[in-house]
Amino acid sequence: MTAAIDVRTLTRRTIIDMARRRQRSGSGSSREFLLERTTMTQWPDLAPVLSPILWAVVGAAATRLYMPERFTRDLDIVVGVQDVEIATRKLYAAGYVRMGTLSIGGSRWQSPAGESIDVIEGIDPWWPVALEAAQVNRDAQGLPVLPLPYLALMKFNASRTIDLGDIARMLGLADEAALAQVRNVFRQYAPDGLDDLESLITLGKLELDLPSSV
Repeated sequence: MTAAIDVRTLTRRTIIDMARRRQRSGSGSSREFLLERTTMTQWPDLAPVLSPILWAVVGAAATRLYMPERFTRDLDIVVGVQDVEIATRKLYAAGYVRMGTLSIGGSRWQSPAGESIDVIEGIDPWWPVALEAAQVNRDAQGLPVLPLPYLALMKFNASRTIDLGDIARMLGLADEAALAQVRNVFRQYAPDGLDDLESLITLGKLELDLPSSV
């Protein structure tokens, strides 16, 4: 285990432990608000630019399919690491301007209309399956969105405070069939994180004042 993973694990468990000590049932937003699904922000559809490359929306723009939409300045997408070079050429050809490099692997772009796009490199072994599944998992705008199990896994691996909050809220709102899919993906790709996953599910259910499955 690397030092970076140690820090993420420690951060995640500290936040989860603190939340479980202090959170009370029904202490979150109203259930009506939590059940809202909107697409107030209209993001550029990159299909005409990147086709036939598989890509998927991730980050805050993806979470609106699973929880209330929240404001974000950037559209985050993922392409497979094997497609990064051709995606770069396609973006340049479409008039996108490269603005910099992402520390997590990838690049930041500005569209011809001025929108900020982060293109993340999908290097983990599960990305090909996740990107394929995203093509039939569309939001109300029609954008391909990373399926919930893989979005939770991606955010779990990042383990920033905002990511852990997103996981808890998304999984708290998920039904048992969806949670079973999430658990199956974690068993395959992050078995050491199963206990923390269950804690995040519990926290999410507490926010809705719903019984936890554990």
